[in-house]
Amino acid sequence: MPEPIDAWWARRQFSRGRDVPYEVGAYRAAWAPFPVLIRQYHPDLNHGIALTQIPPAAEVWLQWQCDAGHIFVATPEEQRMRPGRERRRSSWCPDCAAAAKPLPVRAAAGAAPPAKRPRPTVELCGRTPDLPVGEPFRSECAPKPASSVEAELRLELAERIAFTPGLNAVRVRRPFFEHLEVWPDIVIPELRVAVEYDSTGRHGLEHVGKREAADRRKDRTLRAAGWEVVRIRTGRLEKLGPHDLQLAGLNRRAYERILEELRDIRGALFVDAYLR
Repeated sequence: MPEPIDAWWARRQFSRGRDVPYEVGAYRAAWAPFPVLIRQYHPDLNHGIALTQIPPAAEVWLQWQCDAGHIFVATPEEQRMRPGRERRRSSWCPDCAAAAKPLPVRAAAGAAPPAKRPRPTVELCGRTPDLPVGEPFRSECAPKPASSVEAELRLELAERIAFTPGLNAVRVRRPFFEHLEVWPDIVIPELRVAVEYDSTGRHGLEHVGKREAADRRKDRTLRAAGWEVVRIRTGRLEKLGPHDLQLAGLNRRAYERILEELRDIRGALFVDAYLR
């Protein structure tokens, strides 16, 4: 069970035999991908203990303050898992999130309670073409590119390595949400490698929390279809897979590292045959 920060700290002092059980900065790398949480956390609300002294898995109640001024209590895990499907800054604060949702309609006095709706069954999209598992294709369901950086990455890779343009999906064996297809940021069919560009986004909601779990599921689904994944991780996002790259930005050296990773996956002789 979570415990107050002062009780948790005192217990750690006793169990580790030190006045400062965790030095400032000990967990800086773990909190770095969450700039919103770094901004929400105030040591003065938490007995002077810095956020980088608290393990992300700690069962401890912490006080946070959102940009609107709401002060609320949540564990590290609760805060890190808040990002979901909604991409609103209010997602980081329970009070702001509740205010952003419409109020439920109350039934009139004496009215019968509404019947419980059966849980809807997930129906697969019927627009995925009947192709062999692992086959790349152009999907009409694929979302538009999320950022201009993805377009830049695609263009720069196309100038360095020859691959079939215009493909944006891979047929997979098991459903990925409501589809039997997955939409990588960049599809390199000749190498059967998908390239993803990951950043935390404008409000720090992308590729963290529940979205990180979806990224991991996407990678597993692609690998089960015979593909490999290279994720370009920025904003101090940690690696998810063996071929991910943590980069500060896209420059000449970054593209050299991507090509090196492709060689490591498929072999230098094979990859170099497609170099321009």
